[in-house]
Amino acid sequence: MSSCLSSSSSSGSWNSTKAWIVHGIVAGVAVAAAIGARAYLGPTRKFRSRVVGIIPARYASSRFQGKPLVQILGKPMIQRTWERAKLASTLDHVVVATDDDKIRECCRSFGADVIMTSESCQNGTERCSEAIEKLEKKYDIVVNIQGDEPLIEPEIIDGIVKALQAAPDAVFSTAVTSLKLEDAMDPNRVKCVVNNSGYAIYFSRGLIPFNKSGKANPQFPYLLHLGIQSYDTKFLKIYPELQPTPLQLEEDLEQLKVLENGYKMKVIKVDHEAHGVDTPEDVEKIESLMRERNLS
Repeated sequence: MSSCLSSSSSSGSWNSTKAWIVHGIVAGVAVAAAIGARAYLGPTRKFRSRVVGIIPARYASSRFQGKPLVQILGKPMIQRTWERAKLASTLDHVVVATDDDKIRECCRSFGADVIMTSESCQNGTERCSEAIEKLEKKYDIVVNIQGDEPLIEPEIIDGIVKALQAAPDAVFSTAVTSLKLEDAMDPNRVKCVVNNSGYAIYFSRGLIPFNKSGKANPQFPYLLHLGIQSYDTKFLKIYPELQPTPLQLEEDLEQLKVLENGYKMKVIKVDHEAHGVDTPEDVEKIESLMRERNLS
């Protein structure tokens, strides 16, 4: 089957309601301006209401070339991600940002809007930054939706958008969920620690926190970072100008550049079992799970 022949409607939201716990969101935050926030956002803050979802997608990948176009129960993965994102109530628009003609034609065949970006983008955040400059309409918040999460829940997208809207001193928001013990030492499973107000302290491919026994503690509530994240548009426009930072380069995690430059990142905790596609072997796992849950 051609990678893009199917254009059937979205599988819909999951039957069970997904609850999330938003850490540290205070309804009447009056401190609208930490000094750093004012420095780049200006003296006044308006409610960030206009939101666009961008799905960065590239064909070239060291671990899985052509991943966005891989078939998952008869549809390309990029289409399944796009369909799920379209269900989020906070998104005014959803687009795909790519540097590949095959992905562009695939996305257009099922009705997605596509923004072409350069091959020089180093990561999804830079691709989103370039894409937002090419959109005709102006948006206050950009949601970076990972194209390899075909089962992303719309409620999580809505959750990180609302978290950023409720935290005027933050430029970035993201989501975490409980880490499975068997994934504790997997470098492909990024871990996160947050402070008591729900702001990110650090992200790592290693286990954090790491105790002196050298083993994962089955009783500790480790957090797994989910790839989805949202940004204040004004910050996103200056992100590419920030120089790479030592921790970012060592861990190969783009969000560390945000923290190392002193910006604040809001984190929500959600009840979600991550099912990203990192390798060809993951496709069969996703398909089996979808059959179990009657997701077509």
